[in-house]
Amino acid sequence: MMMKYPIHKVAKDFKKGKKELPSKEIMDILTEHNHPPKNHMQPLNEQELSIVFEVLTQQNQIDSLESVYADVYHDAPQKKESPAPKAAAAKAPAANGGHEHRDHKDQPKHSATPAAERSSHAPKTKVVDTRGGSVNLDKYDEHLESFTTEKQQGGGGKQKFQNRGQRRGRDNMKGGNKRRQEEQDRMRRLQLEIAKKAPVKVLIPDEIGVGELASRMKKTGAEVVKCLMKNGIMASLSEIIDFDTAAIIAEEMGCKVEKEVVVTIEEKLIDTTEDKAEDLQDRAPVVVVMGHVDHGKTSLLDYIRNSHVASGEAGGITQHIGAYQVNVKGNPITFLDTPGHEAFTAMRARGAMITDVAILVVAADDGIMPQTVESINHAKAAEIPVIVAINKMDKPTANPDRIMQQLTEYELIPEEWGGDTIVCPISAKTGMGIDNLLDMVVLTAEMRELKANPNRSAHGAVIEARLDKGRGPVATLLVQNGTLHQGDVIIAGTAVGHVRAMTDAKGRKLTEAGPSVPVEIIGMSEVPGAGDDFHAVADERMARELVEQRKHEQKMAMSNSVGKVTLENLFSQIQVGEMKNLNVIVKADVQGSAEAVKASLEKISNEEVRVRVIHCAVGAINESDVMLAATSGAIVVGFNVRPDANAKDSAARMNVDLRMYRVIYDAINEIEAAMKGMLAPKFKEVELGRAEVRNVFRITNVGMVAGCYVLDGKMQRGAQMRLLRDNIVIYDGAIASLQRFKDSVKEVASGYECGITFEKFQDIKEGDIIEAFIMEQIKV
Repeated sequence: MMMKYPIHKVAKDFKKGKKELPSKEIMDILTEHNHPPKNHMQPLNEQELSIVFEVLTQQNQIDSLESVYADVYHDAPQKKESPAPKAAAAKAPAANGGHEHRDHKDQPKHSATPAAERSSHAPKTKVVDTRGGSVNLDKYDEHLESFTTEKQQGGGGKQKFQNRGQRRGRDNMKGGNKRRQEEQDRMRRLQLEIAKKAPVKVLIPDEIGVGELASRMKKTGAEVVKCLMKNGIMASLSEIIDFDTAAIIAEEMGCKVEKEVVVTIEEKLIDTTEDKAEDLQDRAPVVVVMGHVDHGKTSLLDYIRNSHVASGEAGGITQHIGAYQVNVKGNPITFLDTPGHEAFTAMRARGAMITDVAILVVAADDGIMPQTVESINHAKAAEIPVIVAINKMDKPTANPDRIMQQLTEYELIPEEWGGDTIVCPISAKTGMGIDNLLDMVVLTAEMRELKANPNRSAHGAVIEARLDKGRGPVATLLVQNGTLHQGDVIIAGTAVGHVRAMTDAKGRKLTEAGPSVPVEIIGMSEVPGAGDDFHAVADERMARELVEQRKHEQKMAMSNSVGKVTLENLFSQIQVGEMKNLNVIVKADVQGSAEAVKASLEKISNEEVRVRVIHCAVGAINESDVMLAATSGAIVVGFNVRPDANAKDSAARMNVDLRMYRVIYDAINEIEAAMKGMLAPKFKEVELGRAEVRNVFRITNVGMVAGCYVLDGKMQRGAQMRLLRDNIVIYDGAIASLQRFKDSVKEVASGYECGITFEKFQDIKEGDIIEAFIMEQIKV
């Protein structure tokens, strides 16, 4: 069994000059070249001793071996030499006979010890010179005789030594626990010292919680929060900070920072590599037809579809899938059949440039209408070229010059007038000008140089989706890049599945579909959303895992209503750099007011944020306005108008901020204050109920009384109210009196009739709607 040789004894045996070597130096050597020792009491094994000896030997080189032997042969005799060495040497044999032989036998042993033997555990051997001075040998003889006698009498001395060893063992056991505790404390202190000296390596992702950062840096949360406060950042342990902030804090606290690269499931599963130029091939343009109701969108699509199919297939389209392809002089064009504002807006909101060209249909005898303006705004937001088709040119009342004049008001300048907007007069009824329109579409597509790579996994967008009773979820897909094959695993939003069957617009079965080809598929697990991106992937298990993750994220997003822009959180979004444009939708009672509000709002832009009116129109706030606001992150500003019931429900569901004003300066001041961070609303409007005026009669000394039926909620005496006529605010005031038959009552509930008079207002008509509300103070 190897002899225990603890650190402190090794240090004691080595000398640094005339002093003992400190134990800390031995421990530093082991920490640097091996493992950190627990404490100075730790015994060393052969490997650790070899490391210590090697390092100390390298650090303490000698000039020659002569200096090693000098201590034995020269230094000791000179220091211990007696004035009368010969007399002492002569006296020793006379006094002790055989002891002379013993002493002389021992002397050569000490003097001739080789250097290798002396460099075992003790670097230097202590030499005792017995040749000089007088030695009392009688004392040692007596001790030797007594020891021999005890041994002969039964080994009592041995028993005595054994008992002493047992007592020593028991004493060691008693003190062992105490020493062990002390060693553990020393080890902890040593680890803290080492941790302070060696910088901690910290991996930080793009975003990290303050508490998680503290844990990775092996610091307390209080220390990290304090350091953040020193840098002017007020953050709690649960808050998220970005990489740059976390890196600054970590470096200030003595840590070594490295960027943590997190590869998500989506990045592993979906191939987003860019195509090489040599792999790209020409693809067909995707065209969307938009316009106002009854301006001829469907008629134009029907004419194109029926006149550009192969012979023998006229009218042979067996099913309608919302998208189809036609050939124009050998050039295929993909049309989206009335995309619907919902699908088109959702696609734009996800940044999917699904359409390449927009055809805006305007009736020559009707002009620009509200839905036409909405279509223009959708196309501008999607940043796609617009080709205007002035339809119904066969009518005698057609006035194309008036249409072109109206288009200039919306920044669509015809080419004939020096602009860059292509305008084509057509007739969907007779077919006049349609070939020219299609040629213009092909020319516009060629100018854009539309290309795709068919030799990769497919991805694209969902055009339409529905649940069929017999076939299950059915989705119409438009392949934008790659090629979709039957049997592919695809993921679209929160839906995943196999392409079990694939058909084109004519109902023909397909086995594959390349770029710009619309197809209808079955085999999805659920109905995907219109506008969702789809991807063909290789790993079905990972795809299902990604779907579960997306569903969880959707659930969390629904529970968190802070995502939309409101005037309350506008300034905070500007501060963190999230808001560059403040999109606003303006609706007013008359066109003059709408233009005035738009001009006034656009003037209050500053360096940090620009107010951008993306839609300005006349009339009540409808569901289409709310939908556009939701996808564009816009605020809806109503001037002397109110939202209808559907719009109000949609706004609450989509967390769209609706702001109604009667004074233009109130709108300007509120948005300006929000941009400067000074908006602190003290009151909010709480709706009480709505009532419909069903009869109006005059009472002497009272004036006009409105006989009303309470539609929902309740009417309350003294409450604030507004009178609406076709969703336009006619009067804003208070309920002066509330009657139930002949009795004056405090309130009337839903489903009951009542009589209402207003303060200083008599212009009441049947069919008017009364909205009652109170102003409630907001608790800060």
